[in-house]
Amino acid sequence: MSKPLPIGARGQAEETVEFRHTLTAHHASLPPVYSTPDMIRLMETAAFHALQPYCVNDEITVGTSIHVEHRAASGIGARIRAEAIVESFDGRFYTVRVMAHDDFQEIGRGTVGRAVVSVEKFLEQMSKPRASRMEARPGD
Repeated sequence: MSKPLPIGARGQAEETVEFRHTLTAHHASLPPVYSTPDMIRLMETAAFHALQPYCVNDEITVGTSIHVEHRAASGIGARIRAEAIVESFDGRFYTVRVMAHDDFQEIGRGTVGRAVVSVEKFLEQMSKPRASRMEARPGD
């Protein structure tokens, strides 16, 4: 990453809860509330938006860890907004604080980890047989 990424950089993502985002969509006996995997996806998208403006050439960021609490339910039609703030960098991994709110309350919070990768190198590494990938060091 050639561009300096400031601690405190922000990103966000929004969506309206549709049936496909609910637990019911995955199993008919579950209630029609916003699913945790969909909330995490929106948080990861917000984190991506916080970091992507600082990537150059074919760089992107990919998720490396998730530590999230889903604290309140939201139903179909609720507007969900996820926010992300870059909190730290350890030389390889970024830690991003994430929060999600609906129109009334915080529904989730936590941190996600992300790392910068070259798309070309990433795809090249993924095309190798699995045993070869296990021997290679990430980032090489």
